[in-house]
Amino acid sequence: MTRYQFLATILIQRIEQGLYQCGERLPSVRSLSQEHGVSISTVQQAYHLLEEKQLIVPLPRSGYFVKPRMAVAPIPAMTRPVQRPVEITTWDSVLEQICSRSDPDILQLGGSIPDLTPTTLKPLWKNISRIGQKQDISMLNYDSLHGLPRLREQIARLMIDSGCQLSEQDIVITNGCTQALSIAVRSVCNPGDIVAIESPVFHGIMQILCGFGIKVIEIPTDFSQGMSLEALELALEQWPVKAVLTVPNCNNPLGFIMPEHRKRALMTLAQRYDIAIIEDDVYGELAYDYPRPITLKSLDYEGRVLLCSSFSKMLAPGLRVGWIVPGRYLDRALHMKYTSTGSVAICPQQAVAEFIRQGHYMPHLRRMRALYQRNLGSFVNRVRHTFPEKVCISRPQGGFVLWIEFPETFDGVRLNQRLVSEKIRVYEGSLFSVAGKYRHCLRLSYAMPLTPEREEGIVRLGNVIAEMMNNPVITVG
Repeated sequence: MTRYQFLATILIQRIEQGLYQCGERLPSVRSLSQEHGVSISTVQQAYHLLEEKQLIVPLPRSGYFVKPRMAVAPIPAMTRPVQRPVEITTWDSVLEQICSRSDPDILQLGGSIPDLTPTTLKPLWKNISRIGQKQDISMLNYDSLHGLPRLREQIARLMIDSGCQLSEQDIVITNGCTQALSIAVRSVCNPGDIVAIESPVFHGIMQILCGFGIKVIEIPTDFSQGMSLEALELALEQWPVKAVLTVPNCNNPLGFIMPEHRKRALMTLAQRYDIAIIEDDVYGELAYDYPRPITLKSLDYEGRVLLCSSFSKMLAPGLRVGWIVPGRYLDRALHMKYTSTGSVAICPQQAVAEFIRQGHYMPHLRRMRALYQRNLGSFVNRVRHTFPEKVCISRPQGGFVLWIEFPETFDGVRLNQRLVSEKIRVYEGSLFSVAGKYRHCLRLSYAMPLTPEREEGIVRLGNVIAEMMNNPVITVG
């Protein structure tokens, strides 16, 4: 046994004996080196071994932490949506959620907003300040329709990790991922067309489709395998589906990563039925395992995949910097962008491009992946100890949202009504279904660390849920 293996064995014993608690910071490399009389590289190798065994997680500039162990909970079964074209009618509920975000007195436990406090974002602030101080008049002008070349070049380099070989000419900058998805939908669909989507699905996607008069077929979805390709093929045989819209990597709200063999099978289906695929990869960079999962776009040799993403979840949503890789639909996508917002503000594009070029992006991304994974363990443990039994919890492989399923008699819509007096807001499951299903489910966010305020909020939430489950009101639909 080598020295680093011997040291790793000692550390494992200390973790198992409880000397180092879950979530606790481990001794620094230097202090362990002095304690055991070994070199710094030996300690680093020992820590790397524990990291491979998924016992600890590193946080850049903070050290190593014992990985929280999630309380075991059942995973929800495959979803069972209505499999026929349906019109979307959930806008009023979505608008209510959006309006509540601006109220500082409400504790938001369901919104998909990233943690904006890490110090690794400081260089981005400096870039924004430096650009403003230059008073360069070009920053106030219109940008080209494609977007800033230097930013598109940096995005093309980043996308290599996803398996894509792109040039800057393949990429169009957008006002966030929402506009990218809107452009994609309008590039391949007309009002009255049918699009197949996962179920449940991010409510923003549904509202985009609704806004353009698109009908939707919800496809059953597995919490580890993703969209049921068998059910999708049946839908393709029965209905004139124009496109498939999917979130295969770090899915919102279920958290799964579609296995690569199923991604290839999905591409085969798209080729056989000659349909487009709109791929939302906004959480793909936040996968907990490295290397990050490949995109469907990386398997596309015919240009039928329209890849959409943004920096909203990795950096900050207020930047409004996203992009689309529209493949064979490039000319159509440029036209759709021109008829909506035209160009994108230059200042945030340049700030992000410099942030990446200066080498700050990847360290920030590594920090956020580790932070969210750590938050996940702490959050699930708190939920399991606070919420009543008989709940099923998703097991996200990336991102920072959690899907919780209660017994069928539970009503998430009524829960939010009850939470008004508690100044708490969650996302009820019915927001993620075209037909209003999943009322007995919730989406929660673990982007933020468990501060005393958030822990207390989860306890109050659990108390209300327990009271409702003890006094159920049967809801039809």
